[in-house]
Amino acid sequence: MSSTPRQFYWRSLHIPFIAPWTGERARHCTVVLRRGRGGEGIGYADESGVADRRHGVLWVRQPAVRGVGEPLLAGVHALRQRQAMSHMLCQVCGTSALGKADERHLFLMRDVTGKPIGEGERTATPPVCQPCAVESVLACPHLRKGHTAALVRHVRPWGVAGIVYDPRTLTPLPNDVTNGLVEVEYTNPVIRWTLAARDVVTLHDCTTVDLEQLVATGRDGRPDNSATSHTSRQAPHAPVHGSPLL
Repeated sequence: MSSTPRQFYWRSLHIPFIAPWTGERARHCTVVLRRGRGGEGIGYADESGVADRRHGVLWVRQPAVRGVGEPLLAGVHALRQRQAMSHMLCQVCGTSALGKADERHLFLMRDVTGKPIGEGERTATPPVCQPCAVESVLACPHLRKGHTAALVRHVRPWGVAGIVYDPRTLTPLPNDVTNGLVEVEYTNPVIRWTLAARDVVTLHDCTTVDLEQLVATGRDGRPDNSATSHTSRQAPHAPVHGSPLL
């Protein structure tokens, strides 16, 4: 993808890269029983292994026509979330979230308890670049109520969050998860019966940071003048997206 993806605005809001639009509603596709290496699991009748699977896991089909229709700010586009996780892109602007000075990634999550991001913590929330993190806290009422941030050196694939199907009826199993997506580890046999909608990773070598201090000093301890110009955009974006923030 290009180094600077196109930015979209709607009603003076900067729309996050991973937010879906009404023109991108996930398509309903019939799930069938498939037998392959490793045993039985779910699949599509007209499945394309390259397009429909990643790490052997079946993924939801969703059009990618960013900017078509109106943004759904409370949602997450499955494939762009996966793209942001795979390439460590900022979930808001879609550019690299890698800190140039220290080669760490900034993760920002909603939290009202003050609990820091811990070692090995699981998340479906992609990273965020420093300017977008600051802008998000200013623009999002949920984050203003409480948030936690950390610079993370190692991000490891863990599994997916998705809809688990009953092997007998091939219908979704009921669950009590708020967003309806169950987290399933790659090593869990249930993964073969899961229709993925989010990438889930674990965070390691985490250092809790204060965003205001981070902006004031920069990641390398020097004043960060670039953050000022980036955060002074005409329109602030919507709340940072990802399951911990929804």
